[in-house]
Amino acid sequence: MYEYKGDKQPVGYYSSMKPFTHHEIMAQKGDIMYLFTDGYADQFGGSRGKKFMSSQLKQHLVSMFELPLHEQKEKLDKLFMSWQGDLEQIDDVTVIGIKL
Repeated sequence: MYEYKGDKQPVGYYSSMKPFTHHEIMAQKGDIMYLFTDGYADQFGGSRGKKFMSSQLKQHLVSMFELPLHEQKEKLDKLFMSWQGDLEQIDDVTVIGIKL
């Protein structure tokens, strides 16, 4: 897994905007790219009410990358709902998987 970190600024207007970092990614047929916001990783839940964390999200993505994308979506949805439990969703959650 290769990770390209995003810039720490909003996409919309912000009073001190800086140019976004340009990344060129070398990819080949069969590669999968995942793009996600911090909403999944920042969700509180689990038995101790802690954040899910991006490291845990990445582990799950690596463990299921060979599955068809629709099955990955189902697993991520179930995992998120299970983690969140009765707690309120605190942020927007976006995960995009693209298979080349």
